[in-house]
Amino acid sequence: MPAARYNTNVFVNCPFDPAFAPLFDAVIFAVFDCGYTPRCTLEIQDSGQSRIDKIHALIEQSRCGIHDISRTQPDARNRLPRFNMPFELGLFLGARRFGSGNQRNKACLILDRDRYRYQKYLSDIAGQDIRAHHNRVEDAITAVRDWLGPLTSGRPLPGGGEVTRRYRIFRRALPALCRSLRLDRESLTFTDYTNLISFWLQEESRLSRPRPPARHPRKH
Repeated sequence: MPAARYNTNVFVNCPFDPAFAPLFDAVIFAVFDCGYTPRCTLEIQDSGQSRIDKIHALIEQSRCGIHDISRTQPDARNRLPRFNMPFELGLFLGARRFGSGNQRNKACLILDRDRYRYQKYLSDIAGQDIRAHHNRVEDAITAVRDWLGPLTSGRPLPGGGEVTRRYRIFRRALPALCRSLRLDRESLTFTDYTNLISFWLQEESRLSRPRPPARHPRKH
């Protein structure tokens, strides 16, 4: 994989359930708005590839990783917690520690509901800078923006408040975008959603680009 794509790929390791969807959607938008490309297992539709192989490939292809470990409570059906997110975080940290070449420069953001809650169930990651989103969209967006800011060279990123404002505008525009492209908003795939974000950001950039001053004919 070209170094440029590796450096701007962000592996997103978050819950996919409906309760987390508002935060997941916001995180994906924030990654795009900061100039990066979110990657997650939802993008891969190859039934011949096992889930763990998909995860290995995405981690290998991504310098950056966002890992939400807030889903620790037992679910209502099985009365067991979900370990997928901590497991994938462990794979990512292992790739940075034991990998070679550009795998050694991986960077990760660890999210939880509260900043120090992890100490009660995952104390082995003590020393990591855990960011809290408090189940609030604006806090999740700001955490992503503030983490990616120092990793971004060549241009300053807008503040978390501005990225949140743009996300709110995008969400209001989403129903009309879906109608114009004949997409069912309630059944968007991950690829559909990321394509809509990319399209909207390109249109916003085009519309906000300063127009050159009108040229008037010279009088003789």
